[in-house]
Amino acid sequence: MRWLFLLLLMLNVFYYLWHQQEAPLRAKEVIPLSLNRSAQQDIRLVSESGVGEGRESRPECQYLGGFAKADDVKAVEQRLKSLDIRTQYHVQQVAGANRYWLAVMPESRRLVGEELVAQLTQDFPQLKNRIILCEGVADLN
Repeated sequence: MRWLFLLLLMLNVFYYLWHQQEAPLRAKEVIPLSLNRSAQQDIRLVSESGVGEGRESRPECQYLGGFAKADDVKAVEQRLKSLDIRTQYHVQQVAGANRYWLAVMPESRRLVGEELVAQLTQDFPQLKNRIILCEGVADLN
């Protein structure tokens, strides 16, 4: 047992000497982030950046659906009608299969909030919510 203790003691000494031969690391000088940040590096939304303000704004449309069955989209349409939300029915062909969508009319879009979409998603797990440019109706996949 004494030999084992001496062996472990010698290994610890060897280990200590081995690590002492490496160059000691110097701490890096860190510049505070507040001094390094300029006003141009702040994160801003594209809508806040002022890019394209001279151009006319292109209207965006909201689409709910993406169902494979027409019955599912009809049930969602009935639920939205009961809340006085006007929609328009669309059928899209994707890889030989039909996908059914509801376009929310612009005057009703303010009524369709995140809470309503969350409730509908709980009842209809396949429901997708898309906000795209109105001219890009073919890009609903």
